[in-house]
Amino acid sequence: MRTVSYTWNLRRLMAEHGMFATTDLVPLLAERGIELHYTQVYRLVTGTPERLNMQVLAALCDILGVTPAELISTDAHEGTQRARRAAAGRAPSGPDPADAPRPATPTRARIVREQP
Repeated sequence: MRTVSYTWNLRRLMAEHGMFATTDLVPLLAERGIELHYTQVYRLVTGTPERLNMQVLAALCDILGVTPAELISTDAHEGTQRARRAAAGRAPSGPDPADAPRPATPTRARIVREQP
């Protein structure tokens, strides 16, 4: 099985252009008709988006003078050793680390104050 992944390079590209504050993008996006709240821009810069509006992508590329391929670098590689062995008709040897259980998602802490 082939696995694909991507790297979001917005923060690095901003730094290369001398933009170190996420709020630097807000007026530049607004000049291109993209009205985003500063918190949305912060999440766009500091996180890795799973979905992205094409107009936002085009505006970011225009602002930074890059292509989408420079903003989003992709990687594809063959799947796990277990998948390769199964495809070759050989039995897998031992458990596959990719099949290990994922850590549980954190739950919100609830602080209960004692009554005096």
